Amino acid sequence: MERLEVLKTYKLYIGGQFPRTESGRYYTPAGADGKPLGNICQASRKDFRNAVVAARSALGGWAVRAAFNRSQILYRIGEMLEGRSAQFADELIKQGSTPAKAKKEVAEAVDRCIYYAGWCDKYQQVFSSVNPVASCHFNFSVYEPVGVVAAIAPEENPLLALLETILPVIAGGNTVVILGAEKSPLSSITLAEVLATSDLPGGVVNILTGIREELLPFMVNHKDVNAFVASDLSNDDWKTAKEEAVHNLKRIIRRKDVISGPESPYPILETQEVKTTWHPIESSIAGGSKY
Repeated sequence: MERLEVLKTYKLYIGGQFPRTESGRYYTPAGADGKPLGNICQASRKDFRNAVVAARSALGGWAVRAAFNRSQILYRIGEMLEGRSAQFADELIKQGSTPAKAKKEVAEAVDRCIYYAGWCDKYQQVFSSVNPVASCHFNFSVYEPVGVVAAIAPEENPLLALLETILPVIAGGNTVVILGAEKSPLSSITLAEVLATSDLPGGVVNILTGIREELLPFMVNHKDVNAFVASDLSNDDWKTAKEEAVHNLKRIIRRKDVISGPESPYPILETQEVKTTWHPIESSIAGGSKY
């Protein structure tokens, strides 16, 4: 008799743990050969709410962590991706990529980790400013994380696009709840295994799998989510996102050229807020006083 393959059951990644979906639902997307890739958790609204709680709990510690330490952690993620590059490439091939394209995508994903690791302790220096004011004050504008970010990963280039969505968010001190590619979920799940064994604190990145159309309304109307990031939604889905986001006036970010565009630090700023601080000083006019 022909042996039946035992399909792996892939779980969610929430708060540094791997729980099963509370709904008990699974779906089995097909790979390039037409065979099922595995039993993939179909996350529910409750799963998303649990992930937001985990992300909010982790936000305080991650936002105030030293920038150079966030840089070290992102670099470590890149190191671990490099060490498991063969596995990631194999999974990309199963999901329809060619061997050459899969190898290139994994290499670029590793490079993206190193790139954003380098920006963690530099974007503040480059983009913050001292502003001229007509009074006896120093006026400083600096960037702060917006908070908890919900995101949907693009379907194309499921590993590289996933990281290009996550990395600029967490490089700036935010936490994220992201829905992986619906049809090519293996990259998201294996990345979760890498994050769980890296130095990244639990809850900073939370990865769900499931049906995009089902989870989108919950992701954009949740009142404890501060921003929503996506790139390849349909026009109808973007309309839904904008309408639902008004419940707490969350920021809606429509990323373009996630893969084809050049590497840039500007995606970090998309999930940042500008904080302006006034500091009084003595006037040097007339009396010649020193600051």
